[in-house]
Amino acid sequence: QVQLVESGGGLVQAGGSLRLSCAASGSIFSINAMGWYRQAPGKQRELAARITSGGSTNYADSVKGRFTISRDNAKNTVYLQMNSLKPEDTAVYYCNADYKERPWDPLLESWGQGTQVTVSS
Repeated sequence: QVQLVESGGGLVQAGGSLRLSCAASGSIFSINAMGWYRQAPGKQRELAARITSGGSTNYADSVKGRFTISRDNAKNTVYLQMNSLKPEDTAVYYCNADYKERPWDPLLESWGQGTQVTVSS
């Protein structure tokens, strides 16, 4: 199994910045894509940003130009730099990873426990 541990959430005023980190540990042969999803109260979980092992990224339209996802493959860690935060960015942010424990295994999926981001107006 792979464990994902997030950090960096908190309370920030509109226009401010936060940086989320997510470190993967456990039985890892390889990690493919890693991503950040978010879930606001009363809403479905949605993709915020995703990055492949080769560095290709995709973003939700609502965060393009404000959020930047990056990863350190040597540390099995993914980051989300969030700038120009808006109250509508308030949500629990979840880290996600697709990985293999052994070369011949199918891709598995792991989720972090979530970290709260609150943006005040």
